Amino acid sequence: MRGALMNDDAKPTGRIVITGGSGFLGLNLARHLADQGCEVVVISRNEPAEKGPWKHATWDGRSLGDWASHLEGAAALVNLAGRSVDCIKTPDHCDEIMRSRVESTEVLGRALREIQTPPPVWVQMSTAHIYGDPSENIVCDEDSAFGYGLAPDVGRAWEDAYARSVPPETRQVIARTSFVLGRKGGAVHRLAMLARWGLGGTVGHGRQGISWIHEDDMNHFFVQAITNDQMTGAYIVTAPNPVANREFMRELRRVLGKTIGLPAAEWMVRIGAPLFMRTDPELALYGRYCVSRRLEEEGFEFKFADLTTALNDLFDR
Repeated sequence: MRGALMNDDAKPTGRIVITGGSGFLGLNLARHLADQGCEVVVISRNEPAEKGPWKHATWDGRSLGDWASHLEGAAALVNLAGRSVDCIKTPDHCDEIMRSRVESTEVLGRALREIQTPPPVWVQMSTAHIYGDPSENIVCDEDSAFGYGLAPDVGRAWEDAYARSVPPETRQVIARTSFVLGRKGGAVHRLAMLARWGLGGTVGHGRQGISWIHEDDMNHFFVQAITNDQMTGAYIVTAPNPVANREFMRELRRVLGKTIGLPAAEWMVRIGAPLFMRTDPELALYGRYCVSRRLEEEGFEFKFADLTTALNDLFDR
């Protein structure tokens, strides 16, 4: 029944541990949980870039250590650990992307087996890119076939490691997350920079899908996953209205007050992305249209369901 599971009034309580939480997504969640009165522990390789009302413990993502004591009696574990995919995909970087996700997940499982009172729920990050890069005529939901290539391979290995590692008594929630739009970080600000320079036009053929979610709705999902005992299994975490790259860039130019944006042909992106942006051109050239059948069936209410409203909020229009 629609709306049977979601409870927007539920508040998280107790200690919540965010592993791999020093980046944009983790700190955004840490601020949100701390504002709601939770004790937040961020466990990561590096110190967070900003100070906040949370504790920090250092972890190399591979080894057990004193950091694991924070898991004892915690109300929830949210695992975001993994090397950024915003890089040039050299063989070494691809290996790091895979290993950083699989090894950290397996070590978390070992840590949970060695404590007396593990968290009752483990929310595990995954990727909507697990569905590959289907054509603009295909919309993926949780029942769609996985794709082929680096991102789907990493997604499968990440989720397989989670399935091997999570204790049987711990509730399991997997977040196959799309492109997160944020106020203080994320790739949308790099795109905005290009748009301000007059370079925010269509990328490639412009029909590749962009599945996206506003950071506030991302936090709302995490809170629901932590507090709602009926949530279990894998969810695509994305707003219900994916758009083509052409539409996304048009809306971004509009909110920034830029009427002109020079398009970037595929050959230009393949040369310019690694040379000037130090990133993978395929992040811009390929995409997917995803929707979450499960979130819709369970009555998840998006604060920002359409791109125009989301971008207006992020850029204060």
